[in-house]
Amino acid sequence: MSVVVEWLQLTFELSVNQAKVVASVVLVVGLILVRFIAARILARGIEDTDVRYRSLKTLSYVVATIALLSLGGLWFGALRNAATILGVASAGLAIALSDVLMNFVGWIYITLRRPFHVDDRIEIDGVIGDIIDIRVFRTTVLEIGNWVDADQSTGRIVHIPNGKVFTHHVYNATEGFAYLWHELSFHVTFESDWRRAEQLFQQALDEAGGHTREDAARRIQQAAKTYKIRFTHLTPTVYISVRDRGVMLTGRILVDTRRRRSVDQQVWRALLDGIAAEPTVEIAYPTTRTHLRDPLRFEGEAAP
Repeated sequence: MSVVVEWLQLTFELSVNQAKVVASVVLVVGLILVRFIAARILARGIEDTDVRYRSLKTLSYVVATIALLSLGGLWFGALRNAATILGVASAGLAIALSDVLMNFVGWIYITLRRPFHVDDRIEIDGVIGDIIDIRVFRTTVLEIGNWVDADQSTGRIVHIPNGKVFTHHVYNATEGFAYLWHELSFHVTFESDWRRAEQLFQQALDEAGGHTREDAARRIQQAAKTYKIRFTHLTPTVYISVRDRGVMLTGRILVDTRRRRSVDQQVWRALLDGIAAEPTVEIAYPTTRTHLRDPLRFEGEAAP
């Protein structure tokens, strides 16, 4: 860069600082053009969405790094005399911008350690969503849940500071093993045939989740290479317990992370159809029973 600065000084009769400003502008504009052309080439040549996204992000980081190193080398001599002032200013900035620095360090941690990736479904600091972008200072998710039931999208985009990976638990529902254990429960009256209800419930669960076992077992074997994950029982199961309003049946089923609501509906439809056709099974609901020890007497009625 010093050669360029000298050439600008001699050709256009500029001062040192003026030549450096011109060289800086030319450098930045040139890198922006290079980045634009390279991005167009990558966008046209790469069909896979994930690969294209990662390639464009890498390109942006490379261009930004080249710009910072080049500009730093260009202006370093001018800044050398101000080293003491910059040292004091840097300490002040480190305190004033502690959150910004933490977000930057969080981005480095996310980039190197990969606690989550784009398209992962995560929960952090009470926010649940699918990751749609990871930047230097923030991670962006498409929110699910909140006022919408069963893990479906709210339509809102939420920006999460990267520094939160150091201060909050990060829950990843898709890393390694993209299945969740889901539970459904209902009650039948004490007078009902609870064994028949159990059979109907088991049939509904098997129809909804039986096809996932082979894929789940394969993914568990893959995840076990990295994590100590071990499930020996992957088939849907029904558990029986007694509550104050009747017999409670709880079904436990393995579902794809993004299919919880559709599996819910499939199970409930099959179960309700089965119960409707079964006269010996009756769904229980909260009721109050009053037992009178003495018969009721109405006004004017003589006592027995």
